[in-house]
Amino acid sequence: MNFLKTAFWVIIAVALALFTKANWAIAPSYSGYVPVKLWGDIILETRLPVLIVIAFLLGLLPTWLWGRACRWRLQRKLSSAERALASTTGTAGGAGSASGPAPSIDQAPPPSAADPSLPITSSNA
Repeated sequence: MNFLKTAFWVIIAVALALFTKANWAIAPSYSGYVPVKLWGDIILETRLPVLIVIAFLLGLLPTWLWGRACRWRLQRKLSSAERALASTTGTAGGAGSASGPAPSIDQAPPPSAADPSLPITSSNA
């Protein structure tokens, strides 16, 4: 999964670099600057790639903040649930849980006397 994340960002960076190179200066008659009217008579002249990157980051920021807030909230819920589970299992076990570790689920139960795979002897009959 980490490889896919890295590959995604590399592809985005290469596409951004190609876009910037293609749009930095189009022709000698065109200066390559885009006028942006801010307010009143204030006009900001900036290059097109810079304008696109700023717009992308302004759009990405709220989404990124929302995702981080959701992750933080879910981590708090998970840690609260884990603490509740730990306190419940710690008190429910009583003195029996202090004697040693619980047996593993993977351990097979002891064979019963009616197990057909055992040879028939006088003690099994």
